[in-house]
Amino acid sequence: MSAQAAEKLRLDKWLWYARFFKTRSLAATIVAGGAVRINGTPASKRSTTITAGDVLTFAKDDHIRVIRVEACGVRRGPAPEAQALYTDLDPPARKPKDIVPHNPAFEGKGRPTKRDRRQLDLSKARHLE
Repeated sequence: MSAQAAEKLRLDKWLWYARFFKTRSLAATIVAGGAVRINGTPASKRSTTITAGDVLTFAKDDHIRVIRVEACGVRRGPAPEAQALYTDLDPPARKPKDIVPHNPAFEGKGRPTKRDRRQLDLSKARHLE
């Protein structure tokens, strides 16, 4: 691929290269739905070209991503290579993975016994009174 062709890249292809979406067709569907903004302007065509310095705004999972394109890239490589393609301007807050909902009568020892369930129901009934 020539240097001139690497300066611009299709939006759906870049989102796939940068590993925001698992497949290129999924990225294309998101773009075609008008869910991606380039420098504040909604993009509705999959073939919209982006360049380094553009700011992309789109919803991913349960938060809004604000990304500045640093490079266009030439392939969908490993994660470290993909992360070099952009700068996250508003990184999402990390959720602690070790927090488990606490159940006082059941401490994660497998399925609760009938006795454990009765005690749990009693504690809930007392709590509501």
